[in-house]
Amino acid sequence: MAIEHLYTAFQPNNYQLKIMVDRASKLISGQATITGHASQPTLQLHQKFMTVSEVLVNDQAVPFTVSDETETINFTTPTTGEITVAVTYTAPLTDTMMGIYPSYYELNGETKQIIGTQFETTFARQAFPSIDEPEAKATFDLALKFDEQPGETVLANMPETKVVDGYHYFERTVKMSTYLVAFAFGDLQSKLTETKSGVKVGVFATKAHQAKELDFALDIAKRAIEFYEDFYQTPYPLPHSWQLALPDFSAGAMENWGLVTYREAYLTLDPDNTPLRTKQIVATVITHELAHQWFGDLVTMKWWDELWLNESFANMMEYLALDALEPTWQVWDLFQTSEVPSALNRDATDGVQSVHVAVNDPAEIDALFDGAIVYAKGSRMLVMVRSLIGDDALRAGLKQYFAAHQYGNATGDDLWQALEAASGMPVGQIMHSWLEQPGYPVVEANLVDGDLVLSQHQFFIGEHSDQNRQWQIPLHANYPEIPALMTTPTLNLGNYEQMRSQHDQPLCLNQSAASHFIVKYDQTLQADLLNNLATLNAADQRNLLEDIRLLAQAQQIPYADIVKLLPQFAHSEAYIVNDVLFALAGQLKQFVQPNSDAEAQLHQLYRELSRPHLHNLGWHANGTDTVDQTMLRPMAIGLALAGEDDGAIKQAHEFFELHQDDLENLPAAIRTSVLKNEMKHYPSTQLFHQFLTMYQKTANPSFKSGLQAALVSVKDHTLITGLLKEFKNAAVIKPQDLRGWYYGLLANDSASDEAWNWLVTNWDWLEATVGGDMEFATFITVTSRAFKTPTQLANFDRFFTPKLDTPGLTREIKMDLNVIQSRVALIQAQQAAVLAALAEL
Repeated sequence: MAIEHLYTAFQPNNYQLKIMVDRASKLISGQATITGHASQPTLQLHQKFMTVSEVLVNDQAVPFTVSDETETINFTTPTTGEITVAVTYTAPLTDTMMGIYPSYYELNGETKQIIGTQFETTFARQAFPSIDEPEAKATFDLALKFDEQPGETVLANMPETKVVDGYHYFERTVKMSTYLVAFAFGDLQSKLTETKSGVKVGVFATKAHQAKELDFALDIAKRAIEFYEDFYQTPYPLPHSWQLALPDFSAGAMENWGLVTYREAYLTLDPDNTPLRTKQIVATVITHELAHQWFGDLVTMKWWDELWLNESFANMMEYLALDALEPTWQVWDLFQTSEVPSALNRDATDGVQSVHVAVNDPAEIDALFDGAIVYAKGSRMLVMVRSLIGDDALRAGLKQYFAAHQYGNATGDDLWQALEAASGMPVGQIMHSWLEQPGYPVVEANLVDGDLVLSQHQFFIGEHSDQNRQWQIPLHANYPEIPALMTTPTLNLGNYEQMRSQHDQPLCLNQSAASHFIVKYDQTLQADLLNNLATLNAADQRNLLEDIRLLAQAQQIPYADIVKLLPQFAHSEAYIVNDVLFALAGQLKQFVQPNSDAEAQLHQLYRELSRPHLHNLGWHANGTDTVDQTMLRPMAIGLALAGEDDGAIKQAHEFFELHQDDLENLPAAIRTSVLKNEMKHYPSTQLFHQFLTMYQKTANPSFKSGLQAALVSVKDHTLITGLLKEFKNAAVIKPQDLRGWYYGLLANDSASDEAWNWLVTNWDWLEATVGGDMEFATFITVTSRAFKTPTQLANFDRFFTPKLDTPGLTREIKMDLNVIQSRVALIQAQQAAVLAALAEL
C-alpha cells in the first residue's frame, strides 16, 4: 500500500481539542474542531479505533465513512478554501502504550495508575482526528477533562490557564506536528527550577519514588537547556520544559514539545547509590530529548524518511552537551563503547537499511527506528561532519538552519546547505555516500613494492552481494601527507619507509575511531602497531582491537589470532580498552561447550585478565578513583566471577550476607554482580522468590535491573518454567521490559530452549500486546544475538521465514537469518583453531 499524504488535500492551521478520559470505563470521548485550508472537496482525516458520531463542515453536518484499513474518516466538503471541520467521537482507552493510555504502579500495596500519551509515530490519530503527518504543523488548543481525584496533577505541552466545568484549559501551542502533542494526569510528585533565561523546568514522577530520585534529572535538564540555548544561539521557544517518568513506556523516551516523557529507568535515580555508567546513560537520554526541542520539534523532518535528521543529530548532541556539562565524566568513551560497536556490527550485515531510507508502506514507518543505524550510525556521520568543519561553523550553520525553518519542516539537504554556507565545504557531497547507501568500507593498508597502498571496498559479515559501493572517507591518519579524504577506490601514497622514519611512529588510520570504517593492515603494518602499542592512545588501541574483532568475525583473518592478542592488551588501565578486551574474551564463549576442558581454559583466561585489576582496584570505591577506575572495577569483578574465581565468589557472597536485610543498599556499582553470584552459587527456591518479589515491589530502576539479571541466570528448570509463566503477568513483568527478560533467558544455556519455545508458542499474544510498537521487531534481533548452533538456525528459519511478508518485519528476519548463518559458519570453521589457541595460553 503506497503512502497517501492527506496534507496535500487539507492543511490544518488550528485544532480545538476537547477531550474527556474516563479511567473507570476505559473510554475517551472528544470533539476536535479543525480550521484549515481545503485544496479539494474530497477530504480525509486520520483516525484509529474511533467511533465517529458526527462530522460538521462549517457547522453543517456532512455524510462520512470511517475506514479502519486506511485509518481515515472520509467526507466531502461543500466548499474549498478556508473551512472548519468538527468531529465528535469516542475511542477506547487501551493498554497498548500508544495513543492515550494508562500506566500502572504500586504504592503502599495498592495498584494505581496515571494517564499519559505516546503519539510518535502515527498514534495521535488514536486520541483525536487529525492530519497525522509531520508536515501538517498547526497550533493546538487543548481542553482536558477526566474522572479527577483530589490532589491529582495535570500536565500538557503548554501551561494551564483555567478550569471550567471540570475541563482543564491550556495555552495555545506554537505551530507543531501532531506526534509532539502530549498530556498526562495522575497523583504525581514534582521538583521545579528555572533556567537563566526564565524557562521553568520540572521533573515529575509517581509517589512510589523517593523525592531525591528526581534531583539528578532536574539538574541535568536545567543545565542542558541552558547549554543548548547558547550552542544553538536560538532561545528555547516554550515557557516550560516538563520531564515526566511513566511507569509503562515502550520507548526509552519521547521528545514531546514541553512535556518530555521517559521510562522511569531513564529519568529517576538514587543520587547516593547509582553507578556512574547509569548516571551517564540517564543523562544522555535527557540531553538527547532536550536536543530534540530544537532539532525535531522547532524544525521537523518533512516526512518519516528523513527520521535520521531528528534522531542522528540528537544522538550526537546528547554526548556533545553532556561532555560540556560534565567534562570529567569522559562521556565520549560511552559513545565509543556503545554507539560505535552497535553501528559497526549492524551495518556489516547485507540488507541493512541506509540512514536515509524511503518509506513505501505505512506499516514500515516504525521499522525505520533502527537504533544501530538511524541513531548510532547517523550520529557517527554527524561526528564526522563536526570534525571536518569544526564547532564554529557547526554553530553558525545551525543558527541559520533554525532561523530559516523554525516552526516548519526541513530535509537533509536543507541542513547540508546551511552547513556548507557556514563552512565553505561541500558537506552534502561528502555525506551523500554515507547516508544514501547502506554499509561501510574496510580500508586495506598494504605495502606493495615498498609503497603504501590504500584500497576501499564494502565490509560484510556473512553472505552478501557486493554492489561495488564507494565512499568519501575521512581517513584521520597520523601522517600529515596522507590526504584528509579518500575519494577513489585506491590510493598509492609512495614510499612507506620514508614516511615511517620521518614520523618515528607506526601508521595509524582512523584515529580515535572518528570515521565509520575499519582498517585491515597487512601483517607488517599490524605488527608495527602491536610492537608499539605504547605510542597509541587508549582510543586507538581500542579501535585496533575492534577492527581485528570484526575482521575475524568476517573470517578475513583467523579468529584464533584474537586469543593470542589478548595478553598484549591485558595491562592497559584504560576503561575503553578493557571494555573491548573483556568483550572479546566473552565472545570466545561461543566456541566452547559447557563443562568442557575448553570452558575451564576460558575461565582461566578470564581470571588472568581480571586478576591484576581486582588487585589494584579492590571491591570498594574510594574518593580518589579516576573515571577509568570507577568504570573498570565492576567490569573486572564481573569477569572474575564469570571465570569462577574462588576468591571473587567468596567476596561477593560476603557482600550479600552483609547486606541481606537491605539488598537495595548494596553498593550499586557491584550490586548486579553480587546478586547474580548469589543466584548462581548459592541458589534456592526461597532466594528466587525473594528476588522476584523484590523486583515487583521496588521502584528503583537500577535495583530492578540487577534483580532481573540475577533471576534470568537461574539454572533450575522448575524455576525457569515458573519465571516464563510470569512473562504474561504484567503485574510482575511489564510488557515494556519483556524483551530484556526473554533475551536474558535465551542467553542462559540452561534456559535457552525453553525461552525460544515460549516465544514460538506465544508469538500471537506478543504481537497483540506489543506488535504495533516500534520495538516489536527487536524480539527477532535479540534472538539472532543468542543463536549459534545449526539446530537453532533451523528453528529460527522454520518459524520466521513464513513471516517474511509481515510489514515491518521483512528486513529484520532476512538480516537476522544471515547473522545466525554467519555465526554458525564461523564456529564450524574456526572452533578447532580457537580451542587450540586457548589450550596454549
